[in-house]
Formats: sequence, C-alpha cells, structure tokens
Amino acid sequence: MERKRVAGEVMKGMVVEVTGSTYMVVTDGGEEFRCRTTPGTKTENNFSSLVAVGDRVVLKETETGTELFEAVITLVERRRSALTRKRDLRRNRSKEKVQVIAANIDQLVVVVSAFDPPLSTRLIDRYLVFAESEQLKTVIVVNKMDLDDSTETRELMKPYHALNYRILYTSAEEKNGMKALRKVLAGKLSAFSGHSGVGKSTLINELFGSERLRTGETNWKTGKGLHTTSSSIMLPLPRGGYIIDTPGIREFNLSGITRENLRFYFKEFLLAMQDCAYSSCSHTVEPECGIRKAVESGRIDPERYESYLAIYESIDRDS
Repeated sequence: MERKRVAGEVMKGMVVEVTGSTYMVVTDGGEEFRCRTTPGTKTENNFSSLVAVGDRVVLKETETGTELFEAVITLVERRRSALTRKRDLRRNRSKEKVQVIAANIDQLVVVVSAFDPPLSTRLIDRYLVFAESEQLKTVIVVNKMDLDDSTETRELMKPYHALNYRILYTSAEEKNGMKALRKVLAGKLSAFSGHSGVGKSTLINELFGSERLRTGETNWKTGKGLHTTSSSIMLPLPRGGYIIDTPGIREFNLSGITRENLRFYFKEFLLAMQDCAYSSCSHTVEPECGIRKAVESGRIDPERYESYLAIYESIDRDS
C-alpha cells in the first residue's frame, strides 16, 4: 500500500546520487526523493562539501503529487569517513579547495591497471595513506591483466602482499577474478576509485551483468536518465551492499595529512621508527634514522620509502 504523502513530514535517508545541486535520497523506508538544500541546511561536518554521495541526511517533504517526491535536506549527519579530491578552481567558482566525493564508506577499492595506463605504485601508496588515516579497509584491484605480462605485474605488487593488503587480479574483458571481487564487496559500502581509463566502469558493469554506467544510462531505481556530470553515484549490488563509483581522479588529495603524521600511515614504519634517535624524526635527513636503516637492510621496500619521500615533499603543495 502506497504511503500517504504528507508535506512537512521529516524522514532520514542516504544520498545515492549527486547531480549539480540536486540530490537523490533513498529514505530508511525505501522511498526515493529528489532533494535540494537551503541556506538553512545544517551540517555536523567540517568539510567544505555540504552533501556527498553516502551521506546520512534528515529531509523534510515539501511537495506532494509528483512522480518523484520533493524534499529539502535539513541536516547532514556526521560522516564516518570521507573520500576527497582537489577542486579545479579554474573551472569551479567555489573558493573551497577540497571536494568530498564519497562519504561513510566501509572500504576503499583502489583500481589500477596492469597496462594502459601503466600500473602506478605511487598512486596506490597515496590511496593507502588516505585509507590508513581514515582506518578504512582497502582492496587493491589490478585490472587488465589480460594485457600484461602477469609475472612483472605481480613482482611490482609483492611489497603490498608482504604488508597483508588485499589484492585481486582481474580482467573485466575476460571475466577473470570477478567471483573474488563479488565476495569482498558483499554487504559493504565500497568506493571505487582510480585514474581514468583503468577500467572501473567496465568492472562495475560486469558486476551487474549490464552496462549500468554507460553515458546516458538510466537511474538505478527510477528509470530516469543519469546526468553525465554526476560527481558520484551509488549502486545497490544484486547480492547486498553498495558501490560508489567516483570520477577518475588525476591528483588524489591528502587533505588533513601533515608531514608530521605521514609516517604513521606507512604501516611498515611503525616498528622501525622506534629505533630512531629522535622522536620527531622525519625519516628524511636525520642521523641514526631507524627507517633508513631498515631500508638499507631490506626490511622496508626501497620503492615504498621513495614513495614516502615523494608524498612528504608534495604535502605543502597539496595543502
């Protein structure tokens, strides 16, 4: 029986799509509303982005009798986590430098490709630093394994296996590795992220068995067309759980991470840093550095250390 529509009724729900200044929200009762914010919309967050896909919100119905219920978001609840990126200030009038593109995720799925574009361990490391800072589980998906010499690719991934990160090797084109991917996604709210061209959309389409993310495809519930400039969209998995597909990120932002706390997000550093002569050691130039000794002895992978140095140097530019 259809619920009686009542203007002014207050409900709670989750944002499943963002298109410009319009927000699609599915309420806890399973109804879908096209929402907007007002100058009076409150937030329990410090981030610049008021509303993002994955946000839990309070909304109030404002109109009745329409195909899609209309409502106003009155409150954005505190986020458990937030995936952010730099804004392109040349194309965006907002003065805010950071955009939240996904909120309240359970795990981050980092998608890279074995070939075209080539595998970037530096990008993986930036994602892992973010995930460690947010205490998020991480799944690294190496896609396009059908296009590369798997021996070389697996050699590059050895340091991550040694650190016990979950790594899946897939080929969306040949449907390899999809069973394992479905298993790790079941029952979780997962954000897919990675450079453009690594095959995120192809993987997601394969998970659903249809082209859910093709340009001009339809909304996951209403059947209405998706706007191609949506910042992020949430899709319900057939076997439970949700995927948030995020835009291809050219430069992943590490907002809130400083040079002083970066060392804590390379988890292989935690034990070795106890051997540093100085408690404030940056692990860059100080004498008697436990991290550099561990690199020299082979206990810490040299490429991971080089990645640490690159991120360390970039932090001032990211801020």
